[in-house]
Amino acid sequence: MNMIRSRLALALAAAVAICAPLSAAQSATLEEIKQRGQIRIAVANEIPYGYVDMNGEAKGAGPDVAREIMRQLGINKIEWITTSFSSLIPGLRADHFDMVAAEMAVLPERCKQVLFSEPNSSYGEGLLVAKGNPHDLHAYQDFAESDQKVAIMAGADQLEMLQALNVPEERMVTISNNADAISTVTTGRAAAYAATSLTVSELAKQSDRVEAAANFTDPVINGEPVRSWGAFTFSQNSQDLRDAVSEELMKFKQTEKWKEILSQYGFSDTDASESTARTTEQLCAG
Repeated sequence: MNMIRSRLALALAAAVAICAPLSAAQSATLEEIKQRGQIRIAVANEIPYGYVDMNGEAKGAGPDVAREIMRQLGINKIEWITTSFSSLIPGLRADHFDMVAAEMAVLPERCKQVLFSEPNSSYGEGLLVAKGNPHDLHAYQDFAESDQKVAIMAGADQLEMLQALNVPEERMVTISNNADAISTVTTGRAAAYAATSLTVSELAKQSDRVEAAANFTDPVINGEPVRSWGAFTFSQNSQDLRDAVSEELMKFKQTEKWKEILSQYGFSDTDASESTARTTEQLCAG
């Protein structure tokens, strides 16, 4: 189904080309990471995927599962690094960290820049709107049929979804991170914020001035409802680390503890079961 997102190529490739070095820095091997006894894992401070709480503790579906995997690999110390979502891929390529635990969606264009583990999760879409939904917005398609503006996060794949639905570029407002979404909507800079359903739900809990659009309809492109598959992300030089993480992940996904982690962060039974519906090879192929 990621075939329907092929138009992310120009925007994403351009962003990476600007931010990343001409060639990827040499990343540490799995053995080198084991020898130093510590791995550097990045998150984008996006609840519930991967974030650091007020006590400095990394939480979310990505970090909690990553801890279990690292324990199985014999790596007991993790340095958690927070950065913007749009800096995750450039950061991997520049060797600023060894791995990303942000449940980043596996997309063909991203597969040209980084390596992905097998999927850890799956999730659908949503809209954050002002309280009472004054513009009566219930789908991404609404922005192709009105003059309202929609906000998206830099580097996120909602850009291509909106493009595929023929939403004009001038109706899209790009913000750097989720923390800006509430103010963007409440000040009227945009009528809504397009993000995954889980992100929208978490943002709606933070302010009584916004809410998740009720009766939301997932975008349907080329006859298929849009769903994302999130995975751990690595530099292209880190195949041995990626392979080891994927192997342990597939084992862990057979346990009740894995299901409990996803459920704790709001993933549904459908999200959990759908996480096995696509392989990374299939998602990268489009």
